[in-house]
Amino acid sequence: QVQLVESGGGLVQAGGSLRLSCVSSGSGFSIDSMGWYRQAPGKERELVAWVASGGSTNYADSVKGRFTASRDNAKNTVYLQMNSLKPEDTAVYYCNAIASRRGSNFRYWGQGTQVTVSS
Repeated sequence: QVQLVESGGGLVQAGGSLRLSCVSSGSGFSIDSMGWYRQAPGKERELVAWVASGGSTNYADSVKGRFTASRDNAKNTVYLQMNSLKPEDTAVYYCNAIASRRGSNFRYWGQGTQVTVSS
């Protein structure tokens, strides 16, 4: 099993910044790629940012230029630096990881952290 624990959410005014962290733990698995999804009330969960195993990143159009995802493999941690936050960024943010073991891939989710951006 892989456990993902997020931190760093909170309440911030529009234009402000927050940094989310997600630490992975567990034995017997190799973490391939990690990223962030979010889900706003009444909306479907959507991909925000993704960091591939080689370090390349992919972003939703709505956050490009404002959010930066990064990964520290030594700390088993993925980060999401969120700048110039907007009220529409308000959502529960979930860490997600794809881990492999014995040739099979598994997807894991964190418990989520609330980000609220006030106007």
